[in-house]
Amino acid sequence: CSTQHYETFATMEYMIQEEDWDRDLLLDPAWEKQQRKTFTAWCNSHLRKAGTQIENIEEDFRNGLKLMLLLEVISGERLPKPDKGKMRFHKIANVNKALDFICSKGVKLVSIGAEEIVDGNVKMTLGMIWTIILRFAIQDISVEETSAKEGLLLWCQRKTAPYRNVNVQNFHISWKDGLALCALIHRHRPDLIDYSKLRKDDPIGNLNTAFEVAEKFLDIPKMLDAEDIVNTPKPDEKAIMTYVSCFYHAFAGAEQAETAANRICKVLAVNQENEKLMEEYEKLASELLEWIRRTIPWLENRVAEQTMRAMQQKLEDFRDYRRVHKPPRVQEKCQLEINFNTLQTKLRLSNRPAFMPSEGKMVSDIANAWKGLEQVEKGYEEWLLTEIRRLERLDHLAEKFKQKCSLHESWTSGKEELLSQKDYESASLMEIRALMRKHEAFESDLAAHQDRVEQIAAIAQELNELDYHDAATVNARCQGICDQWDSLGTLTQKRRDALERVEKLWETIDQLYLEFAKRAAPFNNWMDGAMEDLQDMFIVHSIEEIQSLITAHDQFKATLPEADKERMAIMGIQNEIMKIAQTYGIKLAGVNPYTNLSPQDISNKWEAVKQLVPLRDQMLQEEVARQQANERLRRQFAAQANIIGPWIQTKMEEIGHVSVDIAGSLEEQMNNLKTYEQNIINYKSNIDKLEGDHQLIQEALIFDNKHTNYTMEHVRVGWEQLLTTIARTINEVENQILTRDAKGISQEQLNEFRASFNHFDRKRNGMMDPDDFRACLISMGYDLGEVEFARIMTLVDPNNTGVVTFQAFIDFMTRETAETDTAEQVMASFKILASDKPFITVEELRRELPLEQAEYCISRMTNALYGESDL
Repeated sequence: CSTQHYETFATMEYMIQEEDWDRDLLLDPAWEKQQRKTFTAWCNSHLRKAGTQIENIEEDFRNGLKLMLLLEVISGERLPKPDKGKMRFHKIANVNKALDFICSKGVKLVSIGAEEIVDGNVKMTLGMIWTIILRFAIQDISVEETSAKEGLLLWCQRKTAPYRNVNVQNFHISWKDGLALCALIHRHRPDLIDYSKLRKDDPIGNLNTAFEVAEKFLDIPKMLDAEDIVNTPKPDEKAIMTYVSCFYHAFAGAEQAETAANRICKVLAVNQENEKLMEEYEKLASELLEWIRRTIPWLENRVAEQTMRAMQQKLEDFRDYRRVHKPPRVQEKCQLEINFNTLQTKLRLSNRPAFMPSEGKMVSDIANAWKGLEQVEKGYEEWLLTEIRRLERLDHLAEKFKQKCSLHESWTSGKEELLSQKDYESASLMEIRALMRKHEAFESDLAAHQDRVEQIAAIAQELNELDYHDAATVNARCQGICDQWDSLGTLTQKRRDALERVEKLWETIDQLYLEFAKRAAPFNNWMDGAMEDLQDMFIVHSIEEIQSLITAHDQFKATLPEADKERMAIMGIQNEIMKIAQTYGIKLAGVNPYTNLSPQDISNKWEAVKQLVPLRDQMLQEEVARQQANERLRRQFAAQANIIGPWIQTKMEEIGHVSVDIAGSLEEQMNNLKTYEQNIINYKSNIDKLEGDHQLIQEALIFDNKHTNYTMEHVRVGWEQLLTTIARTINEVENQILTRDAKGISQEQLNEFRASFNHFDRKRNGMMDPDDFRACLISMGYDLGEVEFARIMTLVDPNNTGVVTFQAFIDFMTRETAETDTAEQVMASFKILASDKPFITVEELRRELPLEQAEYCISRMTNALYGESDL
C-alpha cells in the first residue's frame, strides 16, 4: 500500500484506547520536571507527523502503541505488527517489540524492562526516551573529528564563538542566560533576532525570545521552561542537549554545492585583489619612506656657505626641490592613503581582518615621517633666508669697516713720529708758540676722530656677533687701530706736557694764524665728515627708507651755503694775513705755524665736496628706481596671490558642501567631484605663474610685502591641501559606492542615511561628534546604554579619533544585513565540494571552480603546506 495508507493505518492501530490505571503520585525533583517537559515536547514533534501526540509521558507509552509509532516515525522503518489486546501481557509484548527494535540499532538498554514501562515508572520511561534521543537525534552528529555529544558541543562552540557574552563549555549552566540559544538563531537567521539589543542581565527574556522565535519560524516546539532553567542551579543536561540538537538538525547541512562553489570563487577573487593592493601599498610606502629618509638629512644640513653666491645657489636648489621634486611625492602620499582606505573597506566588506602593513609602514608612520619632513623643510627655508640676510649684512659691514679703517689709518699715518719729535728744544719763541698752537689743533683733530675709532670697534664687534668668516683679520686690524689710538693718546699727552713746560717762556703769538688754524681745523673736519657721509655705503629695503636718505641728503645740501660762508671767512683770515704781511713787509715762512692745513687744502676739499654731492644724488636716484621696481614686483605678486588664496579657500568649502549635501546618486556626486578635480588641475598654471613671480621677488632679495597677507608658502600649503582634499573626497564616494554595491542597498537608503547624518552633523564638516552620533541612534530607535554605546563606538571609531565619519556610519547601519563569508562557511563549502571527505583533490577543484580561481586556489594551498600562505 502507499505511504499515506500506511501512516493512516499505523495511526489507527497506535491510538487504541488504553485502560486507565492508578499509581502513586511522586514529588518530581527539578531535573525530572525538566526532562518530562522536554522529552514530551520532543516526542510530540515527531508524533504530530502521524497525527497524534502524548499528554503524560509515563502514562501514554504504557501500552507500547505510541512508543512503537514514535520509533517508526523517527527511523522511517516498520516495526512488527502490535498486539491489539488491552491485557497487561499485550502491553508488555508491544513494549518489548519497541525495546527489541532499539537494541537492533546497536543500543544497549541497561536496567530498562518492559514491565517498568508498562507500570508507568517515570525514571525508567524517561531513561528509555533519552536512549532513543541519543540514538536517533544525537549519535549521528559529526563535526570535524568529533561526534555525538562532543560533536554537538563543538558545533555550538563554533557557531557562537563570535558573539559577546557567550562561552559554551557544557550543556547546563552555559545556557542559563539564553544568549547562547539566541546566538545560534542569529548566526543562521540574523533576520529573526536583533542580537545587539539583548542583555545578559535578562535571562528569562532572552530564553523566551529564543523559544518563541524557534517555535514560530523554525518549527522547533518549546521544550523548556525559562523560569525552571534560570531558577535551577544546574539545569538538566539531557533536557538542554535534546532541545539544542533540534537546532542542529534544523540548520546543519542546509548549504548546497553550488552555493559553496560560488562562495569559494568569490573569496578567492577578493583575496587575489586584496593581495595585489597590499603589495602595491607596501611598494609605494617603501619608496616614499626611502625618499623621505634621503631628503631629511639634506634639509637638516645647516652648514652655512661663506659667500652670498653660494647661499643663493642653495636657495635655488631648494626652490627646485619644492617646485619639481616634492609635488610628485605629495601625489604618491595621497594615492597611498587612498589605496589603504580602499583596501580596508574591501577587507571589511569581505569580513576579513584589517590589513596591517609591515612594521614602520603604517599610514600613521608615513604621516609622522611626512610631518617631520615638512617641519625640517620649513626650518631649512627659514634658515636659508636668515643666512642670506646675515651674509648681505656682513658684506655691507665688512666694506664699511674697510673704508673707515682706511680713512683712519690714512689720518694717523706719521702721527706717532710727529708727536715723538723734540723740535721745541731748539725752536725760537715764535716757533714754540706755533708748536703749542699746532698741538692744540692736533688735539682738537684727535678728539674729532674719536667717534670714528668707536664706530670701527662697533662694526668689528657686530661682524664677530654675526660670525663673519674673516673675523680674525677684522679683529687684528681693529686691535691695531685701538692700540695705535692708545699710543697716540699717550704721546699727545706727553708732548702737551713738554710744550706747556716751555710755554711760559714765550709770549708772542700770531693771532691771525691761530684763528685760521682754529677755524680751519673744525671746518676741515666737517668737510672730512661730509666727504665720508657722501661716500658712505647704504642698504635699504623700501621706498620709505630711501626717501629718508634723500631727505637727509637734501638737508645736508641746505647747509652748503652756510658752510660756504664759513669757507669764505676762513679764506678771508688768510687774505688778511697776506695783506698784513704785505703791508708791514713781513716775510712769511709760507707755512702756518699752527696748522698743516693750507688755504689750498681747504679749497681742494671744498671742490671735492661739491663734486661728491651730484654723485650722491645719482646713487640715491638709482636706488629709488630699484626700490620702485621692487614695489612693482610686490604689487604684481600680491595681485595674483589675493585672487588665488580666496579661490583655493572657496574650492575647499565647495568640496566640503559636496561631501555633506544630498545631491543625486553617488555616481552623480562622483562626476561632480571629477569635474571639480579637473577644474583644480586646470588652475595649476596660475600657481606656476605665481611661483615665477615669487622667484623674481626672492632673486631681488625682497623679504616683505605689505600688499597681501598670502605668502607663497600659504598658497603652496593651501594648494596641496586642496589636491589632497578632492582626492580623499573622491575616495570616500568610491568607498560609499563599494559599500552600497556590496551591501545591496538602494540609492534611496543611502540618501536617507545621508539625510540622518547631515541632520545631526551640527558642524557640517562631514564628521559627527560622539554626542551627535548618540542622538542620531536614539532618533532611529536604538535603546542605548553606556556599555552598548561604548561597544558601538569601538566599531565606528576603532582608532579613537573622537569623530564618526559618514563611511563608518554607513558601515554600521548596514553591518547587520551584510552577507559575510566566514572561515567556517568557506571550510564547510570546501567540505561539500569534497563530498564530506577530509581532503579535496586538484581534479575536484578544477571541476567545480572556474579555471582562474581553481589554479589560484591550488597554488595558495601548495604554498600553505610550506608556511608561505595564510589562505
